Amino acid sequence: MALEGLSRGIFRSLGLLRSKRRLNEEELKEMTKSLRRALQEADFNVRQTKEIVDRLEERMREEEPRPGIDLQTHAMNILYLELVRILGSSHEFQPRGATLLLVGLYGQGKTTTTAKLAEWYRKKHGLRVAVIEADVHRPGAYAQLSQLLEDSSVVVYGEPDEKDAASIVRNGLAACSAADLVIVDTAGRHQLDEELVEELERIASITRATERWLVIDAQVGQAAGPVAASFHDLAGVTGIVVTKLDGTARGGGALSAVAATGAPLVHIGVGEKVSDLEKFEADRFISRLLGMGDIRGLIDLAPEDLDEEEAMRLTQRLMSGRFTLNDMYKQMEMMAKVGTIDKLMSFLPGSMFGGLGGMSKSQKEAMQGNLDRYRTIMDSMTGWEKNEPAKIKAERIQRIARGSGVKEKDVRELIAQWKRSRKMMKGMGGNRKLNKQMRKMMKDGDMDNMDPSAFGM
Repeated sequence: MALEGLSRGIFRSLGLLRSKRRLNEEELKEMTKSLRRALQEADFNVRQTKEIVDRLEERMREEEPRPGIDLQTHAMNILYLELVRILGSSHEFQPRGATLLLVGLYGQGKTTTTAKLAEWYRKKHGLRVAVIEADVHRPGAYAQLSQLLEDSSVVVYGEPDEKDAASIVRNGLAACSAADLVIVDTAGRHQLDEELVEELERIASITRATERWLVIDAQVGQAAGPVAASFHDLAGVTGIVVTKLDGTARGGGALSAVAATGAPLVHIGVGEKVSDLEKFEADRFISRLLGMGDIRGLIDLAPEDLDEEEAMRLTQRLMSGRFTLNDMYKQMEMMAKVGTIDKLMSFLPGSMFGGLGGMSKSQKEAMQGNLDRYRTIMDSMTGWEKNEPAKIKAERIQRIARGSGVKEKDVRELIAQWKRSRKMMKGMGGNRKLNKQMRKMMKDGDMDNMDPSAFGM
């Protein structure tokens, strides 16, 4: 998960108030000191850190928790609102009929982001998307973009031997006239200079660009602020994409510094794959950061070929406890299409299903390994064995183990896990509040009005 270190730091800090009902000045000071350290380690600047911590401390003293809410949850709610306020500048982008210029310094990930944005708007909005490679200063830019989108229907236009970016863009617009959205990848520089601004102005004039988005690497931390401010002022940037947010402890500094410029965050890059791009919505991002989950975001991850009716049927069978290994196998296949356990769990509330949403990285890796092994074992099972796992005897266990290349104890562990899962889900099936919340969640992905107590939060 992006900013996982900050998330752990916040949990450690607010955990000092767990189960507390009455405010104690000493405990409050200890908590705010720990929180200040967590924010600074995530590279938030001193001014913003002070603002967040001071506001939290002030509101903790002035506002009474709602009935039945402990101080930890009360502090979490306040922190959520304060972080959303700081990062929450929104930007409404209408992609149909738009021309989007991507700008930025050298080595920030513009070309990869061009491919990610093209795929995102093709999949999420059903648009015909074309990209124009106008970086004439970096050899191989067109080849890289073509390779990234080789399995996509996105049209890639470029002229590798042409040295005039404006000419490439002019020809590209003519060739891509049927596209609903055109994205132009422009050349980067080591610094924002007059030559770059002039080139961007020429391209913008030709394209009549409706949007200019700055691409910036999260690893620069607080330095993202001055860069974003310069592009915002000199190049008329209308939105910002922060890349590589999953691979640095300084991402908090990049996000907060960019937000301070007033230029809205539009998307964030959270991995190396073309699909590893998210629309930035401060409320949902902070909700995940604080372990509150983002089911709408999880639903957004669903691939195009996912059978929603089959997914709903399987989920209902799992929730009822009336499922077989065959059902488990289908569910695992669907999960594999969506992403890794680490990615899936980042969208779940921290306490959901006994704390699965709040597992550590090593626990998630172990669980991913178990799921991969279980799928391998089930690949060696017959249809009868997957539908009647309780009736599998020793002789069949030996054959399944040989066929899947695992030990017999691994096959027995799979069957034992199936039995435990059925028992647990049957127990959850008796929780009326949880069933009601889950039906609501599966219907529309709405977490905004859900009752946290249904998940043990």
